Amino acid sequence: MTALQHTTEVVDPVPGADAPHLPGQPDLVQLLTPEGERVEHPDYSLDVSDEELRGLYRDLALVRRWDVEATALQRQGELGIWASLLGQEAAQVGAGRALAASDMAFPTYREHGVAWTRAVDPLDVMSLFRGVDMGGWDPVATGFNLYTVVIGAQCLHATGYAMGLQRDGAESATLAFLGDGATSQGEVNEALIWAATFAAPVVFFCQNNQYAISAPIERQSRVPLFHRAAGFGFPGVRVDGNDVLAVLAVTRAALAAAREGQGPTFIEAFTYRMGAHTTSDDPTRYRLASELEEWKLRDPIARLKAYLSRSGIADPAFFAAVDGEGDELAARIRKGTLEMPDPAGTEIFDHVYAEQTPPLAAQRAEFVAYHESFEGEGH
Repeated sequence: MTALQHTTEVVDPVPGADAPHLPGQPDLVQLLTPEGERVEHPDYSLDVSDEELRGLYRDLALVRRWDVEATALQRQGELGIWASLLGQEAAQVGAGRALAASDMAFPTYREHGVAWTRAVDPLDVMSLFRGVDMGGWDPVATGFNLYTVVIGAQCLHATGYAMGLQRDGAESATLAFLGDGATSQGEVNEALIWAATFAAPVVFFCQNNQYAISAPIERQSRVPLFHRAAGFGFPGVRVDGNDVLAVLAVTRAALAAAREGQGPTFIEAFTYRMGAHTTSDDPTRYRLASELEEWKLRDPIARLKAYLSRSGIADPAFFAAVDGEGDELAARIRKGTLEMPDPAGTEIFDHVYAEQTPPLAAQRAEFVAYHESFEGEGH
């Protein structure tokens, strides 16, 4: 039995599984317990150096610092909205670090941690949420597609791109990110069908953070989400989404299988959204404070820090240095965001097509003439 054929594991890392939002959850792949103890898995081994482990911790800590600063900026009126990833850092960093340079990631609107691993400047993400552009990074150069707000649409994009890689003979794969709520969307299921039919080199990475805005997972599915893969004819696996090592190992194996021509895999990263769905949401209206406190005990950053400290891989000086780097990052993000110039109104016409078309040129001219008509009238 290969790693990708194995869908369950004899580990019970989810205490309190009888809570309303955790009905009878099955076992999942785990390499690092909530207490920060390293465990082995028969199908998913991970060989990482001490330097790489420290790097993963740095990723997690800096991504959270970015997220906290962005949330504060939105509350102060400097961003239109912000989609927090608080609590989901391990799922995103682990999956992002599993990507090869030639792979392409297709995010939703919350994958700031994946953007970080693909060397996207945080300010290029902030500019999108500030409303000064539609995404300031180069998808080709970074291997990270632009954010997709339409729920589930990126799964079709990833599948189509993967089919193109397949026909080009490229030894690359795509990684499509989605939330648990997106599994109820028709576009996601269509993407799964196409991926299965053509054995496309795509991995579907579902961050099950327990809520589709306010709808809990038990209202969306009567079976664990990763079981759905079997209905489409390809492997599914559930991983502890708060365990960055397990996520890295499982995603790395799935991407390798995709590149080798074994077709798609569906990964369910079992995690929790510790913050609001977005800054427009009030989670206290639909979930208990005790539930949040329970999940804080499985904080992805705290467990890796405990492991690094206990094993002697990192010392207090290292953690202090990362905290200092986080403060510098936050200051750069705040300064850069506040200094972003408002775009000229005509910029909405500049990047619609590779070459401007006559209808678009006419629309631009009409736009300019309309605004010029107000000059000198005190408007």
